[in-house]
Amino acid sequence: MTFRLGLTGSIGMGKSTTAKLFQEAGCAVWDADAAVHRMYARGGDAVAPLQQIIPEAIVDGSVSRERLKDMIAQDEDVLKKLEMIVHPLVAKDRAEFIKAAMTDIVVFDIPLLFETGGDKAMDAVVCVSVSPEIQKDRVLQRGTMTVEQFEQIRAKQMPNSEKCARSDYVVVTDTLDHARAQVNEIVTTIRKGLGNA
Repeated sequence: MTFRLGLTGSIGMGKSTTAKLFQEAGCAVWDADAAVHRMYARGGDAVAPLQQIIPEAIVDGSVSRERLKDMIAQDEDVLKKLEMIVHPLVAKDRAEFIKAAMTDIVVFDIPLLFETGGDKAMDAVVCVSVSPEIQKDRVLQRGTMTVEQFEQIRAKQMPNSEKCARSDYVVVTDTLDHARAQVNEIVTTIRKGLGNA
C-alpha cells in the first residue's frame, strides 16, 4: 500500500525545504509546481492545447507565465480556461507518478492543497509553518517581490492558522534541524502505522 501524504503551506513557510527532507527520509515527492513547469516548457503537454484557446500566452514554443499572469489580471475567464486544460494534465501526471513510485510513502507537494480540495485524496496532510515575521523576512530576502506583492499573495491564501488546524501534522520550519527531526518523526509514525517499520 502506498501512503499518500499531502504537503502544503503558504508562501515563505519552508515547503520546498521540507519536501527535500521527506525525500532524504526515503519518500517519493511529487511537486505540483514542477509538473506545471514541465507542461509549460517547449514540447510540454500544455503548450498545444493552450495554443488553441489562449494563443497570446505562447512565446517561442512555450507558455509564458508572465503573459498568463498579465492576461489573468485583465480577464478572469482566462484563469478558468487555463484550469480546464491544466488541471486534468496535472492529475494525469500525478497518477503516473504514483504508479511509478517505488516507496511506501508518496508526498504530494501542493501549495493550494486545501483551496483545490486536493486534501480529500490524501491519507494525511502536513502543513509547514513559521511565525508571520519569519515568513515575511524569508520572502523579502529572495528579492523577487515587494512588501505589497507579498501582502497581496498572503491575503489571497487560506490563513496559516486554518491550514494548520485542518492538517494532521504541522512542521515548524524555524531551523533546519528542528524541521528534519519533525519530518523523521512523521515518517516513522506513518511507517509504524503501515506495519513495515
